[in-house]
Amino acid sequence: MSAVATDAASPAPARHGRSSWVPYVLNLPALLVVGTLILVPLGMTFILSLHSFGMYTGISSDVSLANYAEIVRDPYFHEIFLRTFRISLFTTLLAAALGAPEAYILHRMKGSWRAIFLLVMLGPLLISVVARTLGWAMLLGSTGVINQTLLGLGILTTPIQFMYTETGVVIALAHVLMPFMVISVWAALQRLDPQVENAAISLGATPFTVVRRVVLPQIMPGILTGSIIVFALAASAFATPAIIGGRRLKVAATLAYDEFLSTLNWPLGAAIAVLLLVANIVIILGCNRLVERRYSQVFQ
Repeated sequence: MSAVATDAASPAPARHGRSSWVPYVLNLPALLVVGTLILVPLGMTFILSLHSFGMYTGISSDVSLANYAEIVRDPYFHEIFLRTFRISLFTTLLAAALGAPEAYILHRMKGSWRAIFLLVMLGPLLISVVARTLGWAMLLGSTGVINQTLLGLGILTTPIQFMYTETGVVIALAHVLMPFMVISVWAALQRLDPQVENAAISLGATPFTVVRRVVLPQIMPGILTGSIIVFALAASAFATPAIIGGRRLKVAATLAYDEFLSTLNWPLGAAIAVLLLVANIVIILGCNRLVERRYSQVFQ
């Protein structure tokens, strides 16, 4: 009787062995797309960054780290990269400060109103980034709506300079990238049990304490996810810094654009792009590790 049971159960390991390959086979098309459209161009960009460029000779066939050494030694590139990450940091902080409360308000709304305001929040994603940025240029200019309104009310005597400044770029980028923060935090709020908030209030906690001690730690993964998305998109943004910041307020993306299309120094532009990607990854992973260590219980 036991031999029959053993024989009947013997094919199970074979079926398990075959099924272990199923996820890899199903993921193969996605891996091919990622490898073809992302990894291969990145590898070619890195190889291009190892070549040198001459005004009369063009791109040479030699391989060296001269472009990276030039970026590391030249304070001009230091200033541009620092400006890029400074703008990205302030954009992320502004988007988190405004997006997280907005997502919490959406979470507390009734179903019909929530759908309407969620559509209003996500509606700008259907509009081109260039169109939205041009709208902010009309608002922030010295003759724009904001300055003219404040001058008409007598609050200002001279227009505030928003255009071609880091402040204007941060404001425009925060508006452009705000939906990504709201979506991330709102998704985390869906896992929050409302009874936990009610229990805290019944125990004498104030609404501010409930938000700070109960809600905020539980939605921290959503805030971290939104911050990573916003920071990465802000650091690599081109259209908004180019329109609001102008030609003189360069960031890494506009600098790489100029090297590729203006000076035609493709290897140096490729080196700038590679360093921007590496710096982005290092900063994001470092912040991710710090937040996960601080809120380890939430991420388990």
